[in-house]
Amino acid sequence: MNYSKPAHSFYISLSTVLVCLSLSACKEKKGKEGGGGGRDEKKDKPTLVDVMVATPQPLTNVVEVNGTIIPSESTELRPEVSGRLTYLNVPEGKTVTQGAVLARINSADLEAQMQRTKVQLDNAVRTEERFKKLLDVNGINQSDYDAALNTVNTLKADMAYTQTLIDKTVLRAPFTGTIGLRQISPGSYVTPTSIIATIQQLGKKKIDFTLPEEYSELVRIGSTVKVRVDGRDSVLTRATVIALEPQANRLTRSLVVRALMDDSRANPGAFAKVIIGNGNNKKAIMIPTNAIIPDDRNNQVILVKNGKAAFVNVQTGVRSSNNVEITQGLNVGDSVVVTGVLFAKPDAVLKVRKAKK
Repeated sequence: MNYSKPAHSFYISLSTVLVCLSLSACKEKKGKEGGGGGRDEKKDKPTLVDVMVATPQPLTNVVEVNGTIIPSESTELRPEVSGRLTYLNVPEGKTVTQGAVLARINSADLEAQMQRTKVQLDNAVRTEERFKKLLDVNGINQSDYDAALNTVNTLKADMAYTQTLIDKTVLRAPFTGTIGLRQISPGSYVTPTSIIATIQQLGKKKIDFTLPEEYSELVRIGSTVKVRVDGRDSVLTRATVIALEPQANRLTRSLVVRALMDDSRANPGAFAKVIIGNGNNKKAIMIPTNAIIPDDRNNQVILVKNGKAAFVNVQTGVRSSNNVEITQGLNVGDSVVVTGVLFAKPDAVLKVRKAKK
């Protein structure tokens, strides 16, 4: 039998397999070398950033906050008791003097009760006088006279109580001021929750504004602030601080301040800007607001150190429309990243494209 042909085919097939394996290994090696080289090149590619060199700049210690104009005095006119209005004199938009009668509530039942108590008191007084004469001659016991005297005092107290209720049926102006729009019509049934109208003093007005706690040293009682009323941006009005809330708000960490305005043309409830400052300039490091990276606990900025990104915690101070003061965390001469902040990572290689002012 002839076995040469199958042996020859076996060797040819084995050679073919070995060649294929060699070619596959070479391709895999080249692929790894090529892929690894691409990843290293991408990994080492620096991030392009713009920087600003931290330098002290003159800064005016001025803060601008929001405020609301309020009247000198203001209140809602409400009745103290429930009942039907029998008299109503509320001149809308007119000035009334303190103590003027604005409304009356039906008090017929109270007046009738007062009359009945008065009759009972007259009888009790006569009885007490008669018992007093009898007591002087030992005609009655002391306890009988004391009971008669107690009845007189009780009826007098009832009359005083009833008179108080009658007085509450009359609504008077608590101070001299201007009446607002009337909310109730004559003959209406009112309760202590009913608002008849409002009254306000429109003389010198006040302004309430909220000031962050860190700037509390800028205002004192008697200090002057400037007010820009909404709608009159070119007009600045002076106001004198008259009171400060002693406790800061626990949520906002801010103080409520009240000042008395010199200008009386502003309407109560109007929005206003309050400009606070001591006029003293200081040197401070200012950086763009977009260079700040807010965190849950701290604010951070990115510095370029030895060609790499360094994240540092900073504390901020006065803010303007585009810049913010850095009070701690930066030194003069530090290179602060102002463009490309979102692409820089800790210890990443940075390439400075240009330095901004």
